[in-house]
Amino acid sequence: MKNKIKYIDHITAEVKKSLELKKSKTHIIVEILHYVPNSVVSKTILKKKNGNITIVSFAIGEESEYIISPFDIYIQIIDGEAKLTIGKKKHHLKTGNGIIIPAHRKYCFNAKTQFKVVSTLIKNA
Repeated sequence: MKNKIKYIDHITAEVKKSLELKKSKTHIIVEILHYVPNSVVSKTILKKKNGNITIVSFAIGEESEYIISPFDIYIQIIDGEAKLTIGKKKHHLKTGNGIIIPAHRKYCFNAKTQFKVVSTLIKNA
């Protein structure tokens, strides 16, 4: 059985800002996160009221639960290969591939091999 992570909703704005990457500082996107065995790890790159950018690493064998977002999400694989299911359609994505997950469609990731993904969500204005 997979471990469940509990998120704390009452994080202060100061702490939330420290969770983002530092502004005006260059970085190598694929090196922001490392793989952790038996884990899914995420890092917020940028979080605003109208959307966010997150990087996520999946260790071999990990998978996400089905998720439904009220907004479109742009996904880009930056390392490895991912299995992504949107609705009933399966996609095999490799490094450099991107795809838009439509709003209100259930989706999940499955890591047959380890991979890293950048997720960009922009909320409707």
